[in-house]
Amino acid sequence: MPTARRLAAFLFVLTTAATAQPDDDWVRQHYTKTEHRVPMRDGARLFTVVYTPKGATGEHPILLQRTPYGVGPYGPDEVKSSLGPSERLMRDGYVFAYQDVRGKMMSEGEFVAVRPHIPNKAAGDVDESTDTYDTVAWLVENTPNNGRVGVWGISAPGFYATHALIDAHPAVRAVSPQAPVTDWWIGDDRRHNGAFQLQATFSFVSSYGAPRPEPTTERAPSYSDYGTPDGYDWYLGLGPLATVNERFFDGENDLWQEILTHDTYDAYWQARTPLPHVRDVGPAVLVTGGWFDAQDLYGPLKTYHAVQDHNDTPSFLVMGPWWHGGWARGDGDRYGDLWFGQQTAVFYRENLEARFFDAFLKGDGDPDLHEASVFVTGADQWRFFDAWPPRASREQSLFLQPDGGLGFDAPSTPGLFAEYVSDPFKPVPHTPQVVVRRDDRYVVQDQRFASTRPDVLVFTSPVLDQDVTLAGDLGATLFVTTTGTDADFVVKLIDVYPGDAECELPDGDCSVPMGGFQQLVRGEVMRGKFRESFSDPVPFVPGEVAEVSFDMQDVAHTFRRGHRMMVQVQSSWFPMVDRNPQRFMPIHQATEADFQRATHRVMLSPEHPSHLSVRVLD
Repeated sequence: MPTARRLAAFLFVLTTAATAQPDDDWVRQHYTKTEHRVPMRDGARLFTVVYTPKGATGEHPILLQRTPYGVGPYGPDEVKSSLGPSERLMRDGYVFAYQDVRGKMMSEGEFVAVRPHIPNKAAGDVDESTDTYDTVAWLVENTPNNGRVGVWGISAPGFYATHALIDAHPAVRAVSPQAPVTDWWIGDDRRHNGAFQLQATFSFVSSYGAPRPEPTTERAPSYSDYGTPDGYDWYLGLGPLATVNERFFDGENDLWQEILTHDTYDAYWQARTPLPHVRDVGPAVLVTGGWFDAQDLYGPLKTYHAVQDHNDTPSFLVMGPWWHGGWARGDGDRYGDLWFGQQTAVFYRENLEARFFDAFLKGDGDPDLHEASVFVTGADQWRFFDAWPPRASREQSLFLQPDGGLGFDAPSTPGLFAEYVSDPFKPVPHTPQVVVRRDDRYVVQDQRFASTRPDVLVFTSPVLDQDVTLAGDLGATLFVTTTGTDADFVVKLIDVYPGDAECELPDGDCSVPMGGFQQLVRGEVMRGKFRESFSDPVPFVPGEVAEVSFDMQDVAHTFRRGHRMMVQVQSSWFPMVDRNPQRFMPIHQATEADFQRATHRVMLSPEHPSHLSVRVLD
């Protein structure tokens, strides 16, 4: 017998009309495509494609995306099957412009990944801000338009959208960085709190960092010769990271080598985040992200705060129940075994994103949006706030307690701890699935596979007698000892379903029984040697208590009545994160002989109360 919630979801699907999707024939009927080589101030020409509404006379605003992934299909007779951020905006008749960034695909010049902004430019200096400025100036002069330009992009194109805010051309009125790459070392894509994201970086950079000696319409292929579907096994046998470039990339992948060898937050990385330069911003800003984005959750949250805290321009934040870019495609009514009961992505595109661009590029500059539009998972409802975190939320500590307990009461017995042995030759997997390439679905997968391992500590609350909603920043503070001189600490906040929970997907096709399901709400890793400074690592002193505190990124989740809250603590998350040899050293130089087992203790006492810092919304 289906639950009332599942029956309602099923009826919702049956009664929701499907929207006819556009295709390349529709685009050809309504738009004219032209290809251009737009000159930059240093003489480099960037390949740019413009789609102009047929019969346009100048009343249309421009929407621009700059991308390293290609603006194809290339050729004057080949067109995209859809244009812009959404079908809604495409049908509204914007001028759409797409550009290959400097040094990628068909554009001239040298590509620099996450190119640093140059705040004090000398003659001839160029960066992403100047390239955007010069492109906008050309578009305004050479297309029929109303003199207003918007910029948007997801992931790396989101990085370029953020740079459109810096020293912006006066015609740029609205910018939407969506899941923007913002800091590849602290929290996006390549490293998290110093921990190297091995599996994702190897597969991505094998293509992204491949040499491009001359302009081309073909993207370099990603590495594919794994010989097995089992990524856990393949990466265990990968060998020393220091030799990967020579063994797999013919020594030609400079980007891989730079990411690997710049293993502290040095000047190389500090120059590559745009956040310090997001000042005196003129355009309105809509920052978008997904709570289940395994790649760039750090970026939207930190970009929003950088804009909000240092500027007077209208700025808005949208966070929904989406994977990387999930708001831009599909309905957004489910992810994995989670059912949200509504078309969250459609709601975003039609009621938030389109309203933002329409207001600032066509209208009077009033989109009638709340500052923060946030989907609260668990409760599965949109909430709208005049600030983020919500002003009504209050700071509390969620304590790890003796005997595997978890709650808002601090431990009271001195000297207690929990311990486990971390063996880098048998690391804790990050997913129960057999995958060799990056698979971001781990963020919604059942965590029961990890909770039964002896090298994973588990802390669980009593069954909740009322809903508990967390909304805002989330942090971890562990007081630990170790027998080694370095260690990683992975903390996972989990929602444990009741034993009689049923599958809520309309088709009933959940991948696992949902009774006792352990939903990952948030997980994050901290490389312990960076606990005092990201730039100047320090070893642990064996047996000496050390505080390890780190940002786990924000959450908006309701633990429902009848559920339990859980925290898991472990010291590997493989092969998503590279193995820590548990010896203080540059990890990319480690050989098998450097890896050692270590015993880690997590303190659970009044003097050393390990806990999560949360914000509870009443």
